[in-house]
Amino acid sequence: MSWNELAQRASRASHDLVGWIYWDPQAIKNYADLGVPDGLGYYAASRFGPLAGAGNEVVAASAYSINPTFLGMALDLCRQHTSFEDTLAARNAAVVPGLAAIDPALPDRLALLVQPLWDAADQLHHGARALFAAHRAQPRPGPDQPALSAWLAINCLREWRGDTHWALCAAADLGPTEVGLLHDAMVTGYEVEWIARSRGADDAAIEKGWARLTAKGLASQKSLTDAGRQFRQELEDQTDQLCGQMWQLLGEENTLELCALAEPHHQAFLDRIDATAGPQWMPAVRD
Repeated sequence: MSWNELAQRASRASHDLVGWIYWDPQAIKNYADLGVPDGLGYYAASRFGPLAGAGNEVVAASAYSINPTFLGMALDLCRQHTSFEDTLAARNAAVVPGLAAIDPALPDRLALLVQPLWDAADQLHHGARALFAAHRAQPRPGPDQPALSAWLAINCLREWRGDTHWALCAAADLGPTEVGLLHDAMVTGYEVEWIARSRGADDAAIEKGWARLTAKGLASQKSLTDAGRQFRQELEDQTDQLCGQMWQLLGEENTLELCALAEPHHQAFLDRIDATAGPQWMPAVRD
């Protein structure tokens, strides 16, 4: 198996192992218990909290495709009622119980990878990867919490991939709505424009996004062309190619073990998201 192929598998595994936490009822309840009404904005506060000290505009730049107003409201709500440190603690408290609910053996198996996972994360360079760097700089759990620590290392690797993908999108001169519209090429069963609109794009932004894609030959009559679909697949392939180094640092044996941990539970992780948010959220883990 080539490193590109393994990078595809490992990236999906990291999405599965991490992504569910952003829609986890217990994590959201923990956040609400900090005083945030209904846990509103938990996704943004828990994912982008490590970077929030740089300001809402910097977070919006790092998030790339999410409406800056939505992000700012969520981050300001967190500041009003609690702290980002307590928000991360609330999230972290739900991680191991949530993994164990999927498979009681998952936390212990994941804990065995804690050192190689952090070794890989610590060797990755942070250039143009602000969200990754912010997460990597967070305090790490002690040796009495190896499963949580391993999960946090996987989260760092996942954000390194995300930052890498956004850098490629920026280099291709793709605006925030364009990337949402282009993502339609990677999934089936989604209503056209749903992904872009779910990230806060309004009618005006959608019109502008289609116009820009059309001018580039990637869309026609508010639909992606074959060239647009190929272009989006090439972006994904480039991302996997660049991320091969991440998994090489982890090593083939450990990367395969990570895949073996997550892959049998792919549908269970999706079901966790679907039960809270519905069957379309987190398109990165869907076909």
